[in-house]
Amino acid sequence: MKHLIDIKDLSTQEIEDLIKVAQDIIKNKEKYSEKCKGKKLATLFYEPSTRTRLSFEAAMLELGGNVLGFSSAQTSSAAKGESISDTIKVIGGYADIIVIRHPKEGSALVASMKSDVPIINAGDGGHNHPTQTLTDLITIQMEKHRLSNLNIGICGDLKFGRTVHSLITAMSRYKNIKFYLISPKELKIPDYIKTNILEKNNIPYIETKDIEEYLGDLDILYMTRVQKERFFNEDDYIRLKDYYILNKEKLKKAKEDLCIMHPLPRVNEISTDVDEDKRAAYFKQAKYGKYIRMALILKLLEIE
Repeated sequence: MKHLIDIKDLSTQEIEDLIKVAQDIIKNKEKYSEKCKGKKLATLFYEPSTRTRLSFEAAMLELGGNVLGFSSAQTSSAAKGESISDTIKVIGGYADIIVIRHPKEGSALVASMKSDVPIINAGDGGHNHPTQTLTDLITIQMEKHRLSNLNIGICGDLKFGRTVHSLITAMSRYKNIKFYLISPKELKIPDYIKTNILEKNNIPYIETKDIEEYLGDLDILYMTRVQKERFFNEDDYIRLKDYYILNKEKLKKAKEDLCIMHPLPRVNEISTDVDEDKRAAYFKQAKYGKYIRMALILKLLEIE
């Protein structure tokens, strides 16, 4: 049995295999409609979520399985003081596989150490979000037809953005990748990401505050929101939340085949006038997420 806590838990070959299965699901949905018949997925969401929780539920339902769980800590026994370990031990008796999102870093790892069934990390604080990274990787593969030889711009909250940290970790394993890290100084990428991932693997990167400076060089632009829930000081949030706004005017400087991505939810960082641009991939990205999660569920349940 295997869990998915960190994107590094998967080899590049395993990622490639998951993408191939997801692509086959897209083409042959009926073939997979009863693969998880009789199986149950538990979604334990201690933090708010729309896309991640519902895409997991949709994934399991489309595989013919069933879903149970809760969507906030207040509606679970955590409100009474129950530990994650005890919750996992109990839910493991009800479900075949568990998806957990929690505000504390390391919570999914603790859950995996106590679980008798596979655990999927759906986000632990500002640390990891591996299934969003799988969503990002299948989006890049579907839209750019490759996972190497790419100039990737990542813009916005690079300090607290767990999707950013996971994506850099994953893409650093592919050939000829260059990162453009676009953020205000208060939200710069953490030093441990630069030291332990980028510099350790000799991945070239540029840090800048200007979204337009290198826009014409990019193959992918990965926008992120400034996350209010990660700030201790509301004044800092208000000052930084609209630091970057991508609009049609700025996109005049970009390549015709640029792929614009966003883990969503969007606030103001991408203007709605970009939505109809052929380069906007963020809504397709959300849809691809369901298919890659279907593939992951099958893998962890060891269903062919």
